[in-house]
Amino acid sequence: MVYIQRDEHGKLLRVEQEPFPEMSASMAVESEELQTWLNTKLQVQAKLEILKESDWTLIRVLEDVVSVLVEKGLISYTDLPLAARQKLDQRAIARADLEGISDHPDLE
Repeated sequence: MVYIQRDEHGKLLRVEQEPFPEMSASMAVESEELQTWLNTKLQVQAKLEILKESDWTLIRVLEDVVSVLVEKGLISYTDLPLAARQKLDQRAIARADLEGISDHPDLE
C-alpha cells in the first residue's frame, strides 16, 4: 500500500510509502496505474540525466565557439557581459591548473 496525491483532474502527482498531509488516497503497490506512473518517472529521470550530462559537453563547445569568434575578431571579449567573462576566465584557469597537475612528474 502506498499513499498518493492526485491533482484536480485525478492525475497522480505524488506517491509516498508513508501517509503525508496532502495525500488524497491510498493505492495498491501492484496497481497498473502506479506501475505506469513509476515507469514514466524513471524515463523522465533518465532523460534529464542525459540532458545534464550533455550540458557539460555543450558548455565546452560554447567556450570553444566564443574563443573562435574572439580569435577571428568577430566579437571582442569585452563585448561579453562581465558575468560571462568571469565564468569563462574561471573555467580557463581551472582547466590550465588541471593540465599543470596532469603534467606533474609524480603522476606519470
